[in-house]
Amino acid sequence: MDALMAAFVAAILAQASDRTPWLTAILSTRFARPGAVIAGTAIALALINAIGAIGGAIIGPRMAPNAQTLLLAMALVLAGGSALFPIKPPDCLSGWRIGAFLTSFLGVAILAFGDRTQFITAALAARSPAPALAAVGATIGALVVNVPAILAGEDARRKLPLAAIRIAISILFLVVGAILGFSALRLI
Repeated sequence: MDALMAAFVAAILAQASDRTPWLTAILSTRFARPGAVIAGTAIALALINAIGAIGGAIIGPRMAPNAQTLLLAMALVLAGGSALFPIKPPDCLSGWRIGAFLTSFLGVAILAFGDRTQFITAALAARSPAPALAAVGATIGALVVNVPAILAGEDARRKLPLAAIRIAISILFLVVGAILGFSALRLI
């Protein structure tokens, strides 16, 4: 259950400072079919987080507990560091003529593959006796951010104080990651 809740919270924070909700808001406005965009996004996020959890499940048993904690610390510090930088606008995928569902599925899958949420999911799965819960928690957490972005659309997203959100999330990830890292190295 720890992996579920930790992944849920981490995914909410990571997604709030990422490009995925921005892309889904753009696609929702473009296609005017929020149900199809939500379905494509949900399946893509579930797939990407499952891949992260599988990776964590493979490497986790081969690592010492301190190494698992250090991996999570590294994932959080890298997520926090990347959130400090302004995000580039995602490609609007305007040349894609494959419909709302497939455009959302492929666009989100491509954008989310290897991102900070997937890395944090892998690190949490490596520490958990039930790695699938990390994937479930991360997927639900990511959807908590993406579904409102899809329903609100691009115009509403532009009104959010995204720079302040990114900086606050970055500080939180950096502090928690540093504490975990120092703890893993037995410095605190």
